[in-house]
Amino acid sequence: MTQHIRSSRFVRCAGTALVAIFAVVGLVAAYQFFFGAPGVGHFRSADGRDSYVAAYERAMAMLPPPSAVHDVPTRFGTVRVYEWTSPQTADSVPVVLVPGRASGVPMWGENLPGFLPEHRVLAFDALGDAGLSVQAAPLTSTDDQALWIDDALSGLGVETAHVVGHSFGGASAASYAKQFPEKVRSLTLLEPVFTFGYPPARMLFWASVSTLPGLPTSWRDTALAKVGGVDDYDSDDAMAAMISEGSEYFSAALPTPSPLSDDELRALDMPTYVAIAERDSLVGDEKAAARARQLADAEVLVFPDTTHSLPMQAKDRLNSELPEFWRGVEQD
Repeated sequence: MTQHIRSSRFVRCAGTALVAIFAVVGLVAAYQFFFGAPGVGHFRSADGRDSYVAAYERAMAMLPPPSAVHDVPTRFGTVRVYEWTSPQTADSVPVVLVPGRASGVPMWGENLPGFLPEHRVLAFDALGDAGLSVQAAPLTSTDDQALWIDDALSGLGVETAHVVGHSFGGASAASYAKQFPEKVRSLTLLEPVFTFGYPPARMLFWASVSTLPGLPTSWRDTALAKVGGVDDYDSDDAMAAMISEGSEYFSAALPTPSPLSDDELRALDMPTYVAIAERDSLVGDEKAAARARQLADAEVLVFPDTTHSLPMQAKDRLNSELPEFWRGVEQD
């Protein structure tokens, strides 16, 4: 009996300690996520960078070979851009892809086959985030994100484009459209965090935890699985391994976006395609979808049986609907 009581006490104490640990982790993660001083994104060590680059190259090898690779100077650093073009698409309106957090260009591997037949495609690694872009000056606001995107596109001679963003890249794409509406032929927002509202607290917690340095691999993989909306994080998958390496070894320096105001939403009058996941969405609840419908010329869709990893999970639908959307825009 005495042994049983001692065991019960131990279990209760261990459980309380574990809850306390997660609470502290959550508080530290949230503080860094929202209030970390703006700085310059960087790898925490040379060995960490080497490990990440090896994983990045394995993930890039899964994509169609690019036609060209550009390192474009901007006021905030050098942006790595991959270009896919052909004689048939050289004069098309380009499609510009802005990635989600820690995902870089490789995240578009499932979508490129649908986009390439009709369009020149340009895909960035985001400044301040894991990838092969190199940040040189702090990004103090989401407006700064729009400025480096414009610098990069101007450096490539792009005057107008179909702009596509996922997750944090969706917030950056929306900011670019807000500041440079004349350069956005159409806007596509796939699970755009913070754009129409704040993410649910539960999802924000896991997104914050996934970026903390020094976490046990199992904890990080659990957090990344929760964010991605999958049961298990397959660290053997090339893309998953790259994201895990980036989350562990890269110290990101990105401003946290704020939801667009009602006036800002109404001012975005370019054709817009918004895709929101049915479950484990980081966009927000139905209120976020309702706010998205305030856009002047928008198609707002909730994709069934999808999570925040919507571009990969709904690849067949997106690879069909988005080129059709762009054709319609260009015919108007």
